[in-house]
Amino acid sequence: MEWLNALFMEQSALQTVVVLSLICSVGLALGKIRVGGVSLGVAFVFFIGILAGHLGLSVDAQMLDYAETFGLVVFVYMLGLHVGPHFFSSLRHEGLELNLWSFGVIALGTILAIALTGVTSVSLPDMVGVLCGATTNTPALGAAQQALAHLNLPSGSAALATAVTYPLGVLGVILAMMFIRRLFVKPQDLELRSLDSEDQTYVGQFVVVNPALADKTVAEISQMSHLKFIISRIWRGQQVLVPQADTLLRLYDNVLVVTRRDDIGAMEILFGEKTETDWNGERIDWNHIDAKVESRTLVLSRKVLNGKRLGQLQLRHVYGVNVSRITRGDIKLLATDDLRLQYGDRLTVVGEPKSLDNVEQFLGNAVQTLSEPNLAAIFLGLIMGLALGTIPLSLPGMESPIRLGIAGGPIIMGIVVGSLGPRLHFISYTTRSASLMLRKLGLSLYLACLGLDAGRDFFMTVMRPEGFLWVGLGFLLTVVPVVVVGLIALHTRRYDFGTICGILCGSMANPMALGYANDTTKGDASSIAYASVYPLGMFVRVIIAQMLIVFFA
Repeated sequence: MEWLNALFMEQSALQTVVVLSLICSVGLALGKIRVGGVSLGVAFVFFIGILAGHLGLSVDAQMLDYAETFGLVVFVYMLGLHVGPHFFSSLRHEGLELNLWSFGVIALGTILAIALTGVTSVSLPDMVGVLCGATTNTPALGAAQQALAHLNLPSGSAALATAVTYPLGVLGVILAMMFIRRLFVKPQDLELRSLDSEDQTYVGQFVVVNPALADKTVAEISQMSHLKFIISRIWRGQQVLVPQADTLLRLYDNVLVVTRRDDIGAMEILFGEKTETDWNGERIDWNHIDAKVESRTLVLSRKVLNGKRLGQLQLRHVYGVNVSRITRGDIKLLATDDLRLQYGDRLTVVGEPKSLDNVEQFLGNAVQTLSEPNLAAIFLGLIMGLALGTIPLSLPGMESPIRLGIAGGPIIMGIVVGSLGPRLHFISYTTRSASLMLRKLGLSLYLACLGLDAGRDFFMTVMRPEGFLWVGLGFLLTVVPVVVVGLIALHTRRYDFGTICGILCGSMANPMALGYANDTTKGDASSIAYASVYPLGMFVRVIIAQMLIVFFA
């Protein structure tokens, strides 16, 4: 049995892989168990890691540090890459509000920490360590340690306070979200409300009864209105037309229009009458509506077209077809001329079959090529993200520069590459399944390492008098701000529960709780909200940790 003992106990690269794989597999399996209708999902890996560390399992320190760093970097970069395509549109619509809610969590936690310092025997440096652990923010701890060193104050107890409160910082956010969901969340709160999580398009049939439109071309009507819409078909008696820019509309034409949901009423005013026919069902067979006109979904797989605006392709003029909408991930976008295309976009194209064949060749539609993720771009993005995280940022009044770190740099770079990559003709496309697997793999690896490292001295430290107090205070600093702000946000009925979970996880810099939120809520609302508030929230917490030391220590 010596070989078995060597496999688990003799530190080596092989033993590291075996131990971390064991922790991940057991944690993921147990995370699926539902108790009272609730399961912890991937977050359970963290607690199996703590148990393994407590039972004496250990791996080489450098190997553990590498695996933890690699797992976290892969997770946050792929998360940024995943939400990047619709991040800035979300930021424009709700970004300021989302970050204000995040600042509410941060401010409440900071005020509570200062107040607890005054009513307990815990010193401010130790309380800052407790706050960093309660908010699972190790970059903030690093900033606090630099400030303590500058003031010639010891920082060892602050680091210990972070270590002992970190596990319940992870669990506290999850328990708070469970508490809110169990007692206060109604079924309608679970339905997605975020604009970027829905179909942004609407298909409606209108009758031209507005005399001002008679004998006007489609181009002239478009120029008359500030509204964005695409006319994909015209029914004129028994005749079916694929409209071009110079096609004349006549009174009593029936037009099939694709527009934004918010503009439905304006479309009815423009054309004059809206029919009751519902064209937005999932089971509509568009190819059996008209014999001469066909609708196809074609995939953009020619790399040379990545980053081009739809209007630049002149598909209507050259091929006589209309692009009615574009599906990017799970989001349906209105196919306006100024929309910038991305590799992997699915275009809904309407036209005659022969014309569609020609467009298919032009766009590529090579679905097979999209089954392979662009790994070279992923690794290049990781390098750029890590480089961004190491750049020192000097702020007025602060002696030591701060850095975004291994979590902040990659997530920001992922967002930038996912959103702006096509403008630079950078192929950032990866398959949805590959993205999900890499995120889950990275987070599982990170949690396993984190738990294994914390489990070694966790129970011993907790049993010390100050350790028990630290844990209790840290739990309060985790749960109270999350519950208070979460309930207020839920009461406003402004956001769905998934978005609220993303705000809470991002403000607490807690990717583990995000994993739980993603497992228990619909769509990508949690991830989008998390990515919207995480960078600024983490940055603010780093500054606050230093300011507390400089001004109050």
